[in-house]
Amino acid sequence: MDHERADREVWAAAERRAAVLGKLPERPSDAEVRTACATLEVSRATLFRWLKRYRDTGRTSALLPRRRGPPQAMEPLAPEVLAVVERHFQDFYATQRRPTRTRLWREIGADCRREGLKPPSIRRLGRWLALQDQAELLRRREGKGKSEPVFLATPGSLRADAPLDIVQIDHTKVDVTVVDPASRKPIGRPTLTLAIDVATRMATGFHLSLEPPCLTSVALCLTHAVMDKTAWLAARDIAAEWPARGIPRVIHVDNGAEFHALAFERACAEHGVDLTYRPPGTPRFGGHIERLIGTMMGEAHLLPGSHFSNVRERGDLDPEATATLTLRELEAWLALEIVGVYHARVHRSLCAPPNAVWAAGIAAAPPRTPTDPRRFLMDFLPAERRVLQRDGLHLFNIRYWSDELRRLMGQGEKVTIKYDPRDLSRVFVRVDDGYVEARPADLTRPAIALWEHRAAVAELRAAGRRAVDEEQIFSTILAQRALVDAAGAATKAARRQVARRAHLAPPAMIDVTPAARESDSEPPRPLPYFEVEEWDER
Repeated sequence: MDHERADREVWAAAERRAAVLGKLPERPSDAEVRTACATLEVSRATLFRWLKRYRDTGRTSALLPRRRGPPQAMEPLAPEVLAVVERHFQDFYATQRRPTRTRLWREIGADCRREGLKPPSIRRLGRWLALQDQAELLRRREGKGKSEPVFLATPGSLRADAPLDIVQIDHTKVDVTVVDPASRKPIGRPTLTLAIDVATRMATGFHLSLEPPCLTSVALCLTHAVMDKTAWLAARDIAAEWPARGIPRVIHVDNGAEFHALAFERACAEHGVDLTYRPPGTPRFGGHIERLIGTMMGEAHLLPGSHFSNVRERGDLDPEATATLTLRELEAWLALEIVGVYHARVHRSLCAPPNAVWAAGIAAAPPRTPTDPRRFLMDFLPAERRVLQRDGLHLFNIRYWSDELRRLMGQGEKVTIKYDPRDLSRVFVRVDDGYVEARPADLTRPAIALWEHRAAVAELRAAGRRAVDEEQIFSTILAQRALVDAAGAATKAARRQVARRAHLAPPAMIDVTPAARESDSEPPRPLPYFEVEEWDER
């Protein structure tokens, strides 16, 4: 307030000067000059200096007090000295070594003395540095990520007028260590894949796993986002509504490899979804999902096993020693935080709760939902192209077969195979406008995950086996599992591997069609996105 008052007083003084000077004629008489000097309480020299500035510019601001010292626009350095300063600025100061101004001044002074020049004072050097491009200087010294939040202008914002116009998806490492459900010992931090509707700020869906971001996590998050979540919530004993569902018109994502996968791009096109990428290195374009992730992680810091945002906040607290939540329990906590708190709280930008904004928007434009959620999920799963050979389809050194594939024999064309990296005990072959389920030709093979398969192949290669066959792979995986199970209580890595394949216990995960279930002797199984499961995909 004191600064504002002083600013008003200075401006009022300039206005008084302008009022007096503006009444003086082009050639004022001595009497008029003496009157003006007395009114403004200044000398004759000061009066004429003010009068010249005022008439040259025609602006009242020209009569504001001047800063002491040389004008800012004045060139403070001689050309020879300037060349030395510029050289050290480019090669020494504006670098990631980030030397201090004093160190720069010393380096410049040493070179100037060697060349017989008078070095600038540190104050004159400081004035010269202040005239340089500060945004470019910060970018060169600390990187683009540090410069843009300070100097980048971001006029406008990402707008969506109706629910599901734009949905943003992103991943984050959760700042909480989870524990194994059996031993209650720590197994690591999970990855959260989260989706938000830009128009209503509703969290439309999420997926939690122990694996790094991949196409399957995106598929499961997106399927969770578009489906009705009533049964999903009931399975977790959550007595709340989560009305967000439906296929988005636009999906807005970053440039992660999983979002550039051909299977993801084709599936979006298949379901009439426009795919939009952020410009590389510009996290501000994903501001809505970044803020939601920040909100969720801020609340997660209250949980046992929290790592907090940084070491300073964590102090001497040991996250692994305090961890108590399993992956499933953390998933339920996140769901409660979303539906019970975030959706019901007034959003600052909307001035209303996301739930209310969603309800109003959906009443005007009902969401578009997939007719077959299983088909929707499989469309987004990763895919490979293979030729159907006489003994079946070969994928990951495993031979798959189904009697329904006989009619494709002899065509010599590649077919599209969809697979779930969490469970290679079945794949799905695109035939006409649907999928045919194919299983390993040897039905005695155990269910394995893709990460287990790759680990087994790597071990066989390391042992000197240049040719790897199916029998070797499965026998190696069973041997590795036995070792991990024996060491499960000893190390976190071993416990994590046990947890990663816990979902592979029979029955398997995906039913393709109602007809397939009717012909099967086992009872109907839940959809895969009803469960928290883990996988690996590179």
